[in-house]
Amino acid sequence: MLVITSDIASESLLKIGEIAIQSGLPTKTIRYYEEIGLLVPNVERSASGYRLFHTSVLNRLAFIKRAQALGLSLQEIQTILGVHDRGELPCDEVKQHIHSKLIAIAQQITALETLKEELQGILCGWEEKPSSDRIAQTICPNLQK
Repeated sequence: MLVITSDIASESLLKIGEIAIQSGLPTKTIRYYEEIGLLVPNVERSASGYRLFHTSVLNRLAFIKRAQALGLSLQEIQTILGVHDRGELPCDEVKQHIHSKLIAIAQQITALETLKEELQGILCGWEEKPSSDRIAQTICPNLQK
């Protein structure tokens, strides 16, 4: 980790509180992102140990927030940022992850539709007063047919 000692260099860098205000993220979240390596090329340390951020970190944080809002995990985001940090445009990587998310969502929708039909079937056959022998053999006769 690079240590900044010059006052001139530190003037172009922002402290974590300033980044938190501008990004709309809590400082705890920003610290966590730094700890797991999502902010690597944009963070330095002052001689006294304070985190100092290049203003370019705001774009990076905006990307992370947007990617998370689309359902990408921090691990997936880290992979995408790794491509970017190598100097490559990560759009193909992003597209692959979004395509995978879309397939997973379609599968979840199918599973939820199946569950919905099953629940509707249970409600359609609901017995308010099941027979006593069914009550004796089950916890909830309407669920355990």
